Amino acid sequence: MKKILFLGGAPTQIPPIKYALEQGHHVITLDYLPENPGHKLAHKYYNVSTTDKDAVLEVAQAEKIDGIVAYASDPAAPTAAYVAEKMGLPGNPYEAVEILARKDLFRDFLAKHNFNVPRSKSFYDESEAKVWFDEIGVPAFVKPVDSSGSKGVTHLQNAADFHAAFEHALKFSRKKKVVVEEKIERKGYQVDSDIFMADGQLAFWAWGNQHQDQACHPYAPVAISYPSVLPDSVQEKAKDVVTSLLQLLGFRVGAFNVEFVVDADDKVWIIEIGPRNGGNLIPQVLKYATGVDMIASTVDAALGNTLPETMQKTVVGCWSSVIVHSRDEGKFSELWLSERAKNYIVEEDVQVQPGKQVNVFSGSHDTLGTMILKYPSQETMLDMLDNMERDIRVLVE
Repeated sequence: MKKILFLGGAPTQIPPIKYALEQGHHVITLDYLPENPGHKLAHKYYNVSTTDKDAVLEVAQAEKIDGIVAYASDPAAPTAAYVAEKMGLPGNPYEAVEILARKDLFRDFLAKHNFNVPRSKSFYDESEAKVWFDEIGVPAFVKPVDSSGSKGVTHLQNAADFHAAFEHALKFSRKKKVVVEEKIERKGYQVDSDIFMADGQLAFWAWGNQHQDQACHPYAPVAISYPSVLPDSVQEKAKDVVTSLLQLLGFRVGAFNVEFVVDADDKVWIIEIGPRNGGNLIPQVLKYATGVDMIASTVDAALGNTLPETMQKTVVGCWSSVIVHSRDEGKFSELWLSERAKNYIVEEDVQVQPGKQVNVFSGSHDTLGTMILKYPSQETMLDMLDNMERDIRVLVE
């Protein structure tokens, strides 16, 4: 039996915890939210913040853990790398993880190594940021340097809204630092998916289409669909760019959540690479679509188990996740589903009870539930996801 420490026990983090238990491992969970459901499954729980690196290291050393996992959590990823590095456990370089986890450091890295990168600078001071914003103009993005799940992000289209956007980003930044950058005009969907490295090589990759609900938030994903609509040549180009980037940083093993856009000239612009599994049920959807289990591989990698050199398989069928969300503020009444949506649902988990106050969806923190669907064709899938209100709708009172 091996001891494994999971940083977090939120609903999205339960799958790897369950896998570790099924394998007979001793599971320890840790975060500052004792009511999180993952802790009820664990053998032991610690009430410690996942971002307090030294406090987590103290727990890990006292427990003599064999591995550490920060599943689907950007804030916890640097902590996991820090602990692994200090204890000589399987993992990736702490400095490399920190670069991916912070938008300011990542943009600097992209520019230094001649990757496509938007004009971008980061600021603590709003007046300095405003000078830069006046230079690049609108449209622009204003983001916290260290948030995830689209929290604190504003797609700025009116210069008069800069102050509100900067203040909004600050609220979601632990570093109290804000990125202001130009918008890259994309062709088609933003790409969002997970990949997996083993022994310094790309062992699995598959690109997905990211969908948003324009009535709520134009850049917060509400679904990820497979297969990608990108031409094969562009998919291969993106794979090569991402592989080169990760190898330059010295990454060796594990799952990464990748987001990029492609412009009218088929240039690939990396938006983010999260040094962890993606949220929005991406690993689960990919398991259905390809048979590749990156949840199991993440746990196995953290414990130093031998991984296959390649896990590559193609997407079979048309699949997506769906984030159950509300377009309106009020008290949750029910989740309305069309007949065809009911027929396509493979998994459904509604996490909100009738009468519960809900907000207009603005990011992952407003998630009310999740679903996985399988569709008869890509045409049907894209039509449903780009017009979701016709088939999947949260009703409020």
